[in-house]
Amino acid sequence: MRGSLRVEYELWTNSNDECGPKCDMLMHFLKEFKGAAQLLEKGGYSQFTPHYITWYCPQAFVVSKQCKSQCINHGRYCAPDPEQDFSTGYDGKDVVVENLRQLCVFNVANVIKKPWIWWDYVTDFHIRCPMKDKKYNKKCAETVIKSLGLEVKKIDKCMGDPNDDSDHPLLKMEQDSQIGKGSRGDVTILPTLVVNNRQYRGQLGRKAVLKAICAGFEETTEPNVCLSDDMETNECLSDNGGCWQDKAANVTACRDTFRGRVCECPTFNGVQFKGDGYNNCEPAGPGKCLINHGGCWHETRNRKTFSACQESGERNCKCPAGFRGDGVKKCHDIDECKERKACQCPECSCRDTWGGYDCTCSGDLLYIKEHDTCISKTAVKAKEAWAAVCGILVALVIVAAGGYVVYKYRLRSYMDSEIRAIMAQYMPLDSQGEVPNDSHEGHPLAH
Repeated sequence: MRGSLRVEYELWTNSNDECGPKCDMLMHFLKEFKGAAQLLEKGGYSQFTPHYITWYCPQAFVVSKQCKSQCINHGRYCAPDPEQDFSTGYDGKDVVVENLRQLCVFNVANVIKKPWIWWDYVTDFHIRCPMKDKKYNKKCAETVIKSLGLEVKKIDKCMGDPNDDSDHPLLKMEQDSQIGKGSRGDVTILPTLVVNNRQYRGQLGRKAVLKAICAGFEETTEPNVCLSDDMETNECLSDNGGCWQDKAANVTACRDTFRGRVCECPTFNGVQFKGDGYNNCEPAGPGKCLINHGGCWHETRNRKTFSACQESGERNCKCPAGFRGDGVKKCHDIDECKERKACQCPECSCRDTWGGYDCTCSGDLLYIKEHDTCISKTAVKAKEAWAAVCGILVALVIVAAGGYVVYKYRLRSYMDSEIRAIMAQYMPLDSQGEVPNDSHEGHPLAH
């Protein structure tokens, strides 16, 4: 292979993830090689181009049910049915549409000089939008696109209308590229790797492919990645790796790995966050309100803080008493006075405060919040006096009752002892022994 300052390589791939071991092997390679590929691309050492194989439907069968379900643009671009079953699951045209979307992601990213975003998209789409979870669709794809900072409108414009009866420039170019040129033969199987216009024949693994790419550099011009096994890069440093983060609490779902990065909701200060790791992570369980108020609304005024975070209950965010709102973005103060929710007695005077209200009574009256009424302070004192008198009377009654019980007990004990003494004079008690019997019955007569 002739040496150069920059290596050009291309990978013929597919977005279908239900084609068995071959698809599994391809996705494993994409995840494993992503870190090295992005490092080479960012350093300007390589130029990578993804490609996708498509077929066309013969003109005689364009209107058939099979062609309509497996092709777009009136039979011009087709792919096999993922499950090999026309009656269920996804169709071949779904695969073609996603292949086209991935091509457009690469083109749009290439325009902004970040072509390496393609690697993030295809690996994230495989993780977040698999066919087995019924998420292999436009909605899930757009979620991934947005998380990577790309404009969905530009992707849609690039894709065009799959129902058009005309050639699509990108897909037409892909079909033309499948035909072999020069030293490279036709591309007919997936996956196919081409390095400097030569088809790679070897194991599709990170080290083997990296060795083949590095062999394309002129001697002494190889990047460090080719001279060292240390391939690890921290993808979380760039746009947080497209993962969820809470800047206020300094919490992120991005975790750097040797192969790239993963987006997993973390455990922070003993609090477990739950979510998809990409768009949202919410604290759950005890202590969640200690971390940025659980992501709920909160506000502090005059050293007084209100929070919508709930430690327990079905709703995580609920506006506290005195406020109204969604509990997440906003809680508005309720004007209890204006809405006549409290302090409505004739003698009451209401003044709204932030998160509550103050209620005062006219004249010599005292406001009772529990009953929302005003009563006389002298009446309160009288009630307190009567309460004290009643308390004393109750105490005296209890003491008298106790004394009576003691008196009755002692009187009964005394009477019992007197009765026992009198009875002891007339009959033997159980404690005394048997009185001897003077009868001579049973004894022999003396002679």
